[in-house]
Amino acid sequence: MEQSEIKLFEGQNIRYVWDEEKEQYFFSVVDVIQVLTESTNPQTYWRVLKKRLLAEGNETVTNCNALKLPSTDGK
Repeated sequence: MEQSEIKLFEGQNIRYVWDEEKEQYFFSVVDVIQVLTESTNPQTYWRVLKKRLLAEGNETVTNCNALKLPSTDGK
């Protein structure tokens, strides 16, 4: 069973999912980027960063669309 919740880090929300079966947390990269960079548009920041990493030959970034996580307003 997966549980989606929100954690606070330095007063900002970071969405995450706990996968009980795998015993692993999965955090929203966009939320982490917003906290670490204070970007006003973390989605664009992440999209541009992924393109740059792939152009450099970095294979740590997969070609994966965003996964659905509940937003801070519960939607």
